[in-house]
Amino acid sequence: MAPSKIPDGEQRGWIVPIGGAEDKENDTAILRRFLQVSGGRSADIVVIPTASRLADTGDRYEKLFSELGAAQVEVMDFDTRRDCHEPGRVRRIERASGIFFTGGNQIRISTMLGGTPVAQAIRARNAQGVTVGGTSAGASILSEHMIAYGVEGASPRANSVRLAPGLGLTNRVVIDQHFRQRDRLGRLVASLAYNPFAVGIGLDEDTAAFIAPDNTIEVEGSGSVTVVDADGLQFSSMHLVGENEPVCLLGLGVHILTKGATFNLNTRKASAGSLAPPKT
Repeated sequence: MAPSKIPDGEQRGWIVPIGGAEDKENDTAILRRFLQVSGGRSADIVVIPTASRLADTGDRYEKLFSELGAAQVEVMDFDTRRDCHEPGRVRRIERASGIFFTGGNQIRISTMLGGTPVAQAIRARNAQGVTVGGTSAGASILSEHMIAYGVEGASPRANSVRLAPGLGLTNRVVIDQHFRQRDRLGRLVASLAYNPFAVGIGLDEDTAAFIAPDNTIEVEGSGSVTVVDADGLQFSSMHLVGENEPVCLLGLGVHILTKGATFNLNTRKASAGSLAPPKT
């Protein structure tokens, strides 16, 4: 499932996966920047809380984005797949300048929205320049290859991860969240053993990867983004091992990015960016 085609003369919108537990009370830097790249004071945000089973999740983000200055914020939940076929909901998605998925369970999003007119509209609008982001489960759903389940631990094993189709806004990355806090390096690396084409993005809590229209990752927040690049993979034992056995992987590249550093998904090059001392 390739991302939707970018119309002539347009550029893809920002894709904003957030590692969960973003600051909502003090700094709010991540949510403020999401609002900024969604139109700033003229932003029209649709919040989709489908991943969560908590009744007030959508209302909380509606209040947050409103207090940050969005022109309009609307919560749009989906309880059945039939909801995702309603023309009025599709039209509302098509009017938004930013679409935000809350946390919860990413499988609930994929099984509810996957393949529906609403999902197709979100993909098309991102290709037309609309910002789409999400936190925790809402981050995982954004890519083509989605981590559905997995086990904690630093060592990749054949059964470390289970992949499922996501929304497919990009096919360049596999996203994991709550990364350092829940020790998820092993399952992210295992996902790349199954699909070395992609770049692994591990997002700490209160940390976001702002993927620009030119496919440059910029970091926002208080933690780090772990980038695992399998482009130089020389050997993988994934096809040789039993289900619970460790996997041998040679040639992986790893970068730890904090705010100011960048990674270009086209060139697969990392940069210290504003963290590097100026040349004299």
